[in-house]
Amino acid sequence: MKSLLFSLALLFFFSCAGPQQQTPVEVQNLTPAQFKAQRMGRKTILMDVRTPEEYAAGHLEGATNSDYRGGAFAQEFESWDKNKVYYLYCASGNRSGKAAELLRQAGFKHIYDLGGFPALKEAGLPTEEGSEK
Repeated sequence: MKSLLFSLALLFFFSCAGPQQQTPVEVQNLTPAQFKAQRMGRKTILMDVRTPEEYAAGHLEGATNSDYRGGAFAQEFESWDKNKVYYLYCASGNRSGKAAELLRQAGFKHIYDLGGFPALKEAGLPTEEGSEK
């Protein structure tokens, strides 16, 4: 009986001592109000994943454009720093959600989906118009 208890205790001990599984990163959705409260810094990237034409018509101040639909995004993110914080938006939240999922699958650690540009603009976030990348 003692050897059975000893064996069970050893089995339990070694099963708990194995390598720990990492919790998968999740994409976090932010409302415009929640985004306003975020502190932007050198390690944060604001990414507009709409087409260059949509971006040129108006975008959030400080945003960089990487066209999800045209394929630029899929090529460009391969060289990005996975430890930086990425805030993504598009026209409605569809493309930014898909782009955020690609980043998550590629191992990026800090990903926020802001949804659609119209809601962000309506919330009073600063915008720019008429400039390319």
